[in-house]
Amino acid sequence: MENALTINHLSKTYTDFKLDDISFTVPKGCVVGLIGENGAGKTTTLKAALNLIKNDCGETLFFDQILDENSSSLKEDIGVVLDAPCFHDVLRVRDINKVMKNIYSNWDDQRFIDLIFKFKLPMDKRVKEYSKGMKMKLQIAVALAHNPKLLILDEATSGLDPVAREEMMDIFQEFIQNENNAILMSSHITSDLDKIADYIVFIHNGKVVFQEEKESLLEMMGILKCGASQFESLDANDYHRYRKNQFGYEVLVKNRPEIKKRYRDVMIDPATIEEIMLFFVKGEVA
Repeated sequence: MENALTINHLSKTYTDFKLDDISFTVPKGCVVGLIGENGAGKTTTLKAALNLIKNDCGETLFFDQILDENSSSLKEDIGVVLDAPCFHDVLRVRDINKVMKNIYSNWDDQRFIDLIFKFKLPMDKRVKEYSKGMKMKLQIAVALAHNPKLLILDEATSGLDPVAREEMMDIFQEFIQNENNAILMSSHITSDLDKIADYIVFIHNGKVVFQEEKESLLEMMGILKCGASQFESLDANDYHRYRKNQFGYEVLVKNRPEIKKRYRDVMIDPATIEEIMLFFVKGEVA
């Protein structure tokens, strides 16, 4: 499978944080969800991949071509939505349209205006008068209006109400219908990734914990609930992490179908993406 984006061994050291040898891929025709707690390194990873910060080492390949500060033609095919608003407060929609036309050779005026109307964004108001959700919709409209092949989204649905988030999921799924397109989407709203992600990359403390196909991840992992004696009988190789509570133990198992066969007297529930992340962050290792 050809990759739209390949991130190889990206590292960046700060005084109190290190992005440590980050490597993963974004296959064409797929949505890759990037998850991790606040401060895990998600935004730093995206900025490092886009060369918005100077990396200690590593490289980013866009369709097998190295992406660096001189890759202006490649960057035209990448639509970016960052968590922080990137437009000056005094600008209006028409001003942004004029600016973007001078930046992107493949800018589509009509596509931009159509998205502005679709998102119900006021044409006559300045950016400073927009709510957080409206600013995010504006960034998404800009990202899509120059017809990119890859979308890189950093918390793009934050600040949106459930109806607007559902609308965005539909737009992203429509974008990915073109099998040459791909999306890398960082989000703390894991229910959005439950809906559209094909792969999940989990970052914790600046390192990649895993990159897995979402359906396989959800099929294999599960949460086993048991008492102390049952927990003691478990093989530590069968689970990733555990948590103890007033009712007993909750255990994130590695192979739910196999564990069900071997431990027939225990209850094993499917695990959500959010639960998996919480176990790796807050759970204990045997």
